[in-house]
Amino acid sequence: MEPRRRDDLVRAAIAEIAACGTADVTVARIARRAGMSPALAHHYFGSKDRMLLAAMRHVLSVYGTAVRDALHQAPTPRARLEAIVRCSFAPANFRDEVVAAWLNFYVQAQRSPDTRRLLQVYHARLRSNLIHALRPLTPDPALLAEGIGAMLDGLYVRQALRADGMTSEASTALVLGYIDRGLGA
Repeated sequence: MEPRRRDDLVRAAIAEIAACGTADVTVARIARRAGMSPALAHHYFGSKDRMLLAAMRHVLSVYGTAVRDALHQAPTPRARLEAIVRCSFAPANFRDEVVAAWLNFYVQAQRSPDTRRLLQVYHARLRSNLIHALRPLTPDPALLAEGIGAMLDGLYVRQALRADGMTSEASTALVLGYIDRGLGA
């Protein structure tokens, strides 16, 4: 029962962030959305910050699984780049709830060492995957990887703040166009 309740709380935290924004998220609201008491939520996570960190770990896990699966099927360096970008903006990873969780993640990383470390791990893994794919395509893979990572992060932030968000397809096309220009294609 414990893993199911933890999962329910994680999903409720993601939904609650999307519904009311990070400033108004409370353990009580998350617990109510998950159908349990705040005391039980505190029992499983100890604090709101730990609950929000678990929510982001869940988001990163879903994203990481999608990227790994896509990379295994990518036969060329260019296909690897496209796989990473397409997974970043796939509907499961670019829906409003997940985008809101990412925005919260960036904000939390400014004040929480644990969250900052998790964000650094994500950035390092993304950078590594991008450089690996770019190495055979450009003499300066690190510079282009940095730009791609910044575009991915920036599009998530913009998506969270827009009234009329970009589609997954438009976001993907924008980043792939940037890659083409960076590779001189």
